[in-house]
Amino acid sequence: MFAGFTSGFLLVGLSELGDKTFLIAMLLAMRHSRRLVFLGVVVALAIMTILSVLMGQAISQLPKYPIHLAEITLFIGFGLKLLYDAWKMSPQSIGSEVAEAEAAIQQSTLKVKSGTAWRVFLEAFTLTFMAEWGDRTQFATIALAASYNPWGVMIGAIAGHTLCAAIAVIGGRLVAGRISEQTITALGGGLFIAFGIAAALEGVPKGLT
Repeated sequence: MFAGFTSGFLLVGLSELGDKTFLIAMLLAMRHSRRLVFLGVVVALAIMTILSVLMGQAISQLPKYPIHLAEITLFIGFGLKLLYDAWKMSPQSIGSEVAEAEAAIQQSTLKVKSGTAWRVFLEAFTLTFMAEWGDRTQFATIALAASYNPWGVMIGAIAGHTLCAAIAVIGGRLVAGRISEQTITALGGGLFIAFGIAAALEGVPKGLT
């Protein structure tokens, strides 16, 4: 269980820093109640994590060795993609991610006014859930849940999401101005590749034989 928790927490916690969901939470917290935004974001990410873990458990019922090879390919593929993104990254590209998150908020059908608690929560929940669907952390959670203890992966991933959401809501603008998005992206890529290599060296986990 500890291995699943550690894997989920590290992959999600590092990958989500500066991601689209992080930026959405940051921008919403600048307009509405931080507590309501945080609640909506965390609930959305927790539900997404639970769904991902369930998907991973369903996939784990398929032939084991192909799943293990797919896990290795997924991690290394995501890692190489992140390293490439970090290499190509520029201040303009980082600004475009903020603009993309801003556009998602502007396109929201919810016209939230200050003080409408339910609508603030719903907007944070909906925007976060839609942004996270199909994200690399969702696929990583599915892969981890297919190979490690699902409870450990679920708790670790939710803890990682919660930490990132708290950082985004409390001091997202300050943090975004002090950390290097390029460095975070490169570290995330290196971590994905490390997990892929570790999985390849370890072979099929005991629970999958």
